[in-house]
Amino acid sequence: MTNDVHITPEGLEAVEKELDELVTKRRPYIASKIKAARELGDLSENFEYHAAKNEQGFIEARINDLQAIIKHHVLIEPTKSHGVVAMGSTVRFQEDGEGEETYRIVGPAEADPKAGRVSYESALGKALIGHRVGEEVEIKTPNASYRVRIVGVD
Repeated sequence: MTNDVHITPEGLEAVEKELDELVTKRRPYIASKIKAARELGDLSENFEYHAAKNEQGFIEARINDLQAIIKHHVLIEPTKSHGVVAMGSTVRFQEDGEGEETYRIVGPAEADPKAGRVSYESALGKALIGHRVGEEVEIKTPNASYRVRIVGVD
């Protein structure tokens, strides 16, 4: 089993920025909240203390996740696609003559379909990789399937 985390250079930069923010700002802030709540006395009924400890747990878990991404990252380098969809490609396609949609094929760690980034492991990503401009591709999802025509690859 591999721990590789495929990520674009921009995605890695965003991860590093988030990690820095959590370590240098959020972690010390939560520590100060916990210290202040401790000074209020009885911790068993101290809502502020328990809320801060809970938030500290979420922050530490996120820091661990981000550190693992950085440690195990494999960059998805932009390549000359020559019209073939690959990891890192930005793909434009149409479904049944409807409006054009655009997605970038990225690793799972930075996938965010609402922001135009889909994982190469997703149904859409898997189906598009290896196909060329002008080809019709069938996208199979657990509940249905549909066809799209690739109109551009960058």
